Amino acid sequence: MSGGTSTGTALVCLGALVWLLGGRHYGMRRARLLLAGGGAVPAGPPAWEQALAELRRVRGRCGPEWWALVAGLAIGLLGSSVIPVAAGAAGVPVLRRMRLTRRARHARDRRADAVITLCGALAGEVRVGRQPGEALLRAARDSDGLGDAQAAVVAAARFGGDVPGALAVAARQPGAEGLLGLAACWRVAVDQGAGLAAGLDRLDGALRAERDQRADLRAQLAGARATAVLLAGLPALGLLLGAAMGADPLRVLLHSGAGLGCLVAGAVFEAAGMWWAARIVRAAEGE
Repeated sequence: MSGGTSTGTALVCLGALVWLLGGRHYGMRRARLLLAGGGAVPAGPPAWEQALAELRRVRGRCGPEWWALVAGLAIGLLGSSVIPVAAGAAGVPVLRRMRLTRRARHARDRRADAVITLCGALAGEVRVGRQPGEALLRAARDSDGLGDAQAAVVAAARFGGDVPGALAVAARQPGAEGLLGLAACWRVAVDQGAGLAAGLDRLDGALRAERDQRADLRAQLAGARATAVLLAGLPALGLLLGAAMGADPLRVLLHSGAGLGCLVAGAVFEAAGMWWAARIVRAAEGE
């Protein structure tokens, strides 16, 4: 009885949310038409496409980590408890940090690939007979390897400044460490008259080998990550199986002393296991 009431309450809340979003959008559109003298105002409810567009816009402003709070609200309604809501709210910053860390890693990988492209393009420009400064200008224009420091490096190359120093500063960006090798090649070529193209070819090969090694390591660690995620999802599967068997696990966990104790202990062990698995993966990637 309580489960049906909670489900009905959840459906009513969801319908009210959609109605408010659609009604607000329709009211704003109606007011704009009236104030602008746009003629007759169409009657009737707004189209479903407009309501869906509004929901997509809200979802675009909020990260996917907010689904943890939504899941907590749903479980809280089903279990008639605020504990899942609090747990979902606590999980939002954790998931946001994980998402930002993953985004930063992808940006670092893209910048590392751009540095490799820059080195290859610069070697090709030098090999066809262009001067190092002009070659760097052309290569920087065709790639994004210099990132935010592109203006400073280009200015140093164009006006005879300290190009190795500018490249060393640009190498401080995450993923742009390969620019230190480019700065060394540039300094050796200018100071000692060595071949810049040959040094760039060796640097390009070394950076590509490092990237391939990193990709191979991540491929090997993908199985460990998948296993950790699978093990982390087993408690939820157990709750679903218990509910399917009619045991009502949410009532036991959320409304009894023994259940609350098991819930706290399980959450602690779950968090410790996930942290330990993530620590092992980070240590392997660092090495």
